[in-house]
Amino acid sequence: MLKRSLTVLSLVFVLYFTTSGGPFTTEGLVAEVGPGLALLIMLLVPLLWSVPEALIIGELASMLPEEGGYYRWVRRAFGSFWAVQNGWWTWMYSLVDMAIYPVLFTQYLDYFVPSLGADAKWLVALVVIWTAAAINLRGALPVGRVSVLAGGFIILAFLAMSFAALPHVTRVPWHPVLKPGRTPAGALGIGLSIALWNYIGWDNASTVQGEVVDASRSYPRALAIALPLVTLGYLTALCAALAATDWTRWRDGAWPEIARAAAGSLGGSAIAVWIGVAGMVSALALFNALLLSYSRIPLAMAVDGYLPAWLGRTDSRGTPRNAVLVSAVCYSIFVLLSIQGLVVADVLLYAMALFLEFGALIQLRRTEPELRGAFRIPLGRAGVIVLSALPMVILLGVVALEMRDGEYGRPAVAGAVAAALVGPVVYAAMRRRRTALP
Repeated sequence: MLKRSLTVLSLVFVLYFTTSGGPFTTEGLVAEVGPGLALLIMLLVPLLWSVPEALIIGELASMLPEEGGYYRWVRRAFGSFWAVQNGWWTWMYSLVDMAIYPVLFTQYLDYFVPSLGADAKWLVALVVIWTAAAINLRGALPVGRVSVLAGGFIILAFLAMSFAALPHVTRVPWHPVLKPGRTPAGALGIGLSIALWNYIGWDNASTVQGEVVDASRSYPRALAIALPLVTLGYLTALCAALAATDWTRWRDGAWPEIARAAAGSLGGSAIAVWIGVAGMVSALALFNALLLSYSRIPLAMAVDGYLPAWLGRTDSRGTPRNAVLVSAVCYSIFVLLSIQGLVVADVLLYAMALFLEFGALIQLRRTEPELRGAFRIPLGRAGVIVLSALPMVILLGVVALEMRDGEYGRPAVAGAVAAALVGPVVYAAMRRRRTALP
């Protein structure tokens, strides 16, 4: 039986890690597109993408605070077929998403142990996966506590760097706007893809609402705190570091070196070590929180009869042990694959699932207008449609720009479409299994 143990504070930091995890990977954004465009994108994406998403997800989570979250919302609005598509797309993008974080862990481990070989890195990745699995097997409450501690450690590290950088400010952080040699269209496509990946996921923690105290009120409150916390975390660290360092030396995984250069003699070495450790903590905490989230989808589908019943069982702590273990095994296998070119597919599959959720709110506003929770967007149905259109415009723009990239963009978009087309086949197989049960 599920236990409600996650409070608003725990949920804030579970959201922090199912969406962000700190400014890590934004250094690669700056290196790819240039300081000014990177800052502009990291400011506009939360306004045009995350705010509409958070408002819509906040109302749905308040309206239907059930275990399974977005899967349940889509099922209530559109029925089982589209709910299974939503669950399938979620599982597909989770395979890409979850393979990234153990790699990020080893990227920051390289700062301390630069000579690790490929086999050693794979073993480290397995340690990350199964450490997170061990925490998850103890229940949602330990995951929430670890998220709070890890979030505080990371936020304080970047605040320390930002304050230490102030005496070394020598330039405006947004100059130059564009990386020399980059075309505006090419830079915008790459920049938006990276920025969206750093801002998607506000619905992820909805899958554990059956384990949240006063879920109808807690989820909207947690969103209202987590979104500005994430946005300010990105912008504060980027502005401080860009104003005090040479951005042309930035690269993926370089935050410890950036921190050392920004802080200078004012504790630069110590802060660099702190941020290097924070990078590893972030990767582990990201995997930990997302394993909590993603493992609840097979749980909900098993309860509905679309997956084997043993995936829906919970232990004495209220933990879906079997769903957690199966998820960890799948991610352990997938981490072996090279997935760098699949981040675009990850964003596209996530957005497809998200727009089903947006559609669910519009549909429920029409079919069940009396269905309300503690939070409701102060707009009519037409206003909600307009609000939903903002992220859709961004997504279509990103896809159009990425289709210009023959090396990564087109194959990733094709892969996302292929994965989506398998969804109806999966549903048919699940339905046959469900009807065959006694």
